[in-house]
Amino acid sequence: MNLAIIDMGTNTFHLLLVKVENETFDIFHKEKIAAKIGANGINQRNINDDAIDRCLTALKSFKQQIDSAHIHEIYAFATSAIRNAKNQQFLMQKIKKEVGIEPRIISGMEEASFIHYGVCAALNIDTERCLIMDIGGGSIEFIISKGLEPIWMKSFEIGGQRLMEEFHKNDPITTSEISTIKSYLEINLQPLFKACDLYSPKTLIGSSGSFETLSEIYQRKMNRYAQEKETELPISQNGMLQILKEIIAKKKEERLLIPGMIELRVDMIVIASLLIEFILKKTRLKTTRISSYAMKEGALLQIIKSHKNEAKTHSKNIDK
Repeated sequence: MNLAIIDMGTNTFHLLLVKVENETFDIFHKEKIAAKIGANGINQRNINDDAIDRCLTALKSFKQQIDSAHIHEIYAFATSAIRNAKNQQFLMQKIKKEVGIEPRIISGMEEASFIHYGVCAALNIDTERCLIMDIGGGSIEFIISKGLEPIWMKSFEIGGQRLMEEFHKNDPITTSEISTIKSYLEINLQPLFKACDLYSPKTLIGSSGSFETLSEIYQRKMNRYAQEKETELPISQNGMLQILKEIIAKKKEERLLIPGMIELRVDMIVIASLLIEFILKKTRLKTTRISSYAMKEGALLQIIKSHKNEAKTHSKNIDK
C-alpha cells in the first residue's frame, strides 16, 4: 500500500510518499515547499490572497507527484495558521475544489501527540525524562515525556512567524527587541515552566525544521555528518549554543553565508534561536538531542498502527 502524508505548516508544506508493507515502511519521496501561508496575516487570523495562491500552487504540485506514484490513500493535515484563520472554511473549500484533496484541521494537542509519537520512534529515550520542543511558524509544541509515556503536553500559539511579525522589525535583531521577546515568553510560557518544575525533565529534544538546520550547521562545523536514514541528528549543547549566538548576532546576508544554512529558514531562525536559548536558560537542561522525525512522521506511524489494528479486527471477525 502506498500512502501520501501532507503536513501543511504555517511556513513550510511537506510531502511524504510512503510504501507500507506489513509493519514496515519506506519513504520513497520527500519534498518541501515554502508556502508561507502565515505571512502578513497570521496575527490577524487571516490567510491572505497571496498566501492562498501559494497554498494552492504547493498542493497542486504535490498532487501531481501523488498521481504519478500510484498512491492509495492521502492524508493531509492543516496546522496552526489554518486552524486559527477566520477564513479557514473558504480555504478548505478552494482546496477541495481546485486540488481534489480534503485536509483535516488538527488541534494543537493532536499536533503535539503526533510529534511525541514521531520523536519516540526516532530516538531511544528508554526511561529518560525529557522535554520535547517543536518550533513551528504558528505554534510551538512542548511535551514532557518519561520514556515513551507523555506526562504533560501543550501547544502554544506563539510560533516563529507570529513572533517575527510582532517583534522582529530590524536586521540584525536589536537588544531592545530581544528583551521584549524574552519578556513576552516569560509571561506566555508560564504553564511550561510550572510543568518543568513539577516533572524535572533532564534533556531537551528538538524536532522539526529549525533544529534540523542547527544540526546541519553543527555537522559542517565539526565535519561530523549524519548517516543516511539516521533518525537522531548530530549536535552537542555547547556547539549549538555557540551557533545560536552567531545566528542572533548576524544580519540576513551574513546568516546565509553560514555553511549549512538554507534560505527557507534564514528569516525565522533568529526567533527560533532566541526561543531555544531562552528555554535552555530557564529550564537549566544540560543535554540536547535532535530528532529527524516530527509531526508528519508521527502521523504516518499512527496511520500505520491504525491500519494494523483494523486488519486484526477484520481477521478476528472472519474467524468468528
